[in-house]
Amino acid sequence: MILPIYLYGHPVLRKEAEDIEPDYPELKKLIEDMFETMYHSEGVGLAAPQIGLPISVIVIDGNVLAENFPECKDLKFALINPELDVIEDKSPVTRDEGCLSLPGLSEPVKRYEHVRLNWLDENFEEHEQEFTGFAARIIQHEFDHLLGKVYTDRVSPIRKQMIRTKLNNIAKGKVRCDYRTKAASK
Repeated sequence: MILPIYLYGHPVLRKEAEDIEPDYPELKKLIEDMFETMYHSEGVGLAAPQIGLPISVIVIDGNVLAENFPECKDLKFALINPELDVIEDKSPVTRDEGCLSLPGLSEPVKRYEHVRLNWLDENFEEHEQEFTGFAARIIQHEFDHLLGKVYTDRVSPIRKQMIRTKLNNIAKGKVRCDYRTKAASK
């Protein structure tokens, strides 16, 4: 089932997500719905707060980016209760980022592109792996949602002031996109 994407300004996007237990109701169905919603919205990642659930669940599929970013090949999984360590072994890289919760907007964001991730899969089996490049960026972007952050929190104050009107319009639902959304206010 395709779910609505909660837009910037909605309070659920500012809540810190809570870990879940293996008995979380209909978890496999939720993960299927999240993947379906992400694909329908043409995203490469989706965190549960973006569909109105303040829980620690993320889905990612970076395969569509593999031609330009080989590290995204076979980058498809569900992350449950992830823990992230950013490895600051090289200088951070600035790249434009967009977000399904901020349609029509992209801004340059500086991030380190090397991370270590611990997570549980949909069967609650534990995994640990390091990711680099754009794959690490996708993971950090989605993980931010679990912390109650969006990528515009990482842009410069001057740039944020310049896009303030656009952010306010998104919060009011005054935005055009090809997927269902839920605004903070109408």
